[in-house]
Amino acid sequence: MKLLIITSSYARYLQSFYGSRPELGACTYAVQKEAYEQDAFGWSSCWRDALRPHGWDVLDIIWNVEPMQRAWARDRGMKQWSTVDLKQILLLQAKEFQPDLVWFDEYDQALLHALRRDIPSIRGVLGWVGSAMPKTEVWSDLDLILSCAPESVTALQQEGYPARCFPHSFDPTILQRLDKREKSLEITFIGQLLRFNDFHLQRDALLELLSRQVPLAIHSPSASTSRADHLKSLVKVGVNLGMRGLTKLGVSEKSLRGLPLLGVVAGLTPEQCWPVNPRLRPFLKPALFGLEMFQLVADSLLALNIHADSSPLFASNMRLYEVSGVGSCLVSDWKQNLHEIFEPDREVAVFRSAEECVEKVKWLLEHRIVAEEMGRAAQRRTLENYTFAHRAPGLAGLLQGLLDASSRGSKGA
Repeated sequence: MKLLIITSSYARYLQSFYGSRPELGACTYAVQKEAYEQDAFGWSSCWRDALRPHGWDVLDIIWNVEPMQRAWARDRGMKQWSTVDLKQILLLQAKEFQPDLVWFDEYDQALLHALRRDIPSIRGVLGWVGSAMPKTEVWSDLDLILSCAPESVTALQQEGYPARCFPHSFDPTILQRLDKREKSLEITFIGQLLRFNDFHLQRDALLELLSRQVPLAIHSPSASTSRADHLKSLVKVGVNLGMRGLTKLGVSEKSLRGLPLLGVVAGLTPEQCWPVNPRLRPFLKPALFGLEMFQLVADSLLALNIHADSSPLFASNMRLYEVSGVGSCLVSDWKQNLHEIFEPDREVAVFRSAEECVEKVKWLLEHRIVAEEMGRAAQRRTLENYTFAHRAPGLAGLLQGLLDASSRGSKGA
């Protein structure tokens, strides 16, 4: 049985990855893919290795990694390898592989239609979404949608889509690629700071309070904003002011939030429409990805986790497993299911308010031995329960279910 995983990579990460390896783009596809996998960004190769014992041959394609994809075409002697569209290369790769199932971690409906049209071997397609759900027509073309966030699963099911919960995992082989050394950093936060409804407004406010009282380092893409970002913010401010005028005329904020594209700024203050909180700017540092990110977390005594606003009830994000996996002390916001994942305040420090977060962070910084033991306890839990190998039987069962449903459908036809 064959599973094709189609995904993409952050442009910012790719610039850093190839910028630090200027010779890599001239290498073969295999060499570039191995280097990409070794840098531990995303899920590359993780499911391939975890699902193999369960009878699945897995190929993952990161379709927008241009040097790598063009190397694939070049290696096969394609005459127009340097100019052919990247999505056409992806279609050729998929045709060569002839998958039974496709895990389509994208939102390009036309591309998905092309895959189904051109590759008769495909018997089912599944997708993935986190807690912040984009508005997309792709959902209607998927046979199964997986999400780490129960809130998203509920929302999708209410719309009639076939959605199931499936949690994140940790790859323990990452530990072999990290330097083992003393924890030289006190407390770090790694993540985005998107100032929109259902994204990171609560995170923004908590970080502002925390930064006044502890030596916090924030590694985020928001550390570098462009002129274009500021121009977009001017537009957001204008839209926001217009919406504030509409609320004064009696239009409800709930109705405004439901507007496509525009609703993300409904109810914000004009200041929140700017790309970066000016009070956080002194603490912002460049975003880190892959092994660099894991090394930074491993070097940190404490690592802060604040879920997106779109996850008000359940703990579900990747940071739970990334931080615990490398053995640092996770300081996480309380959620109603967190005790099912880790033991609060023995494996993970938990806070219910910004004030409690500040209090616990200060205490842990003064009691390093307790923080380090908490990190080791969480790491034991993750390595014993939450790796890709542990999750693989569940995923294999879901994949088999898709194949069985396809077979029943074919017989019914």
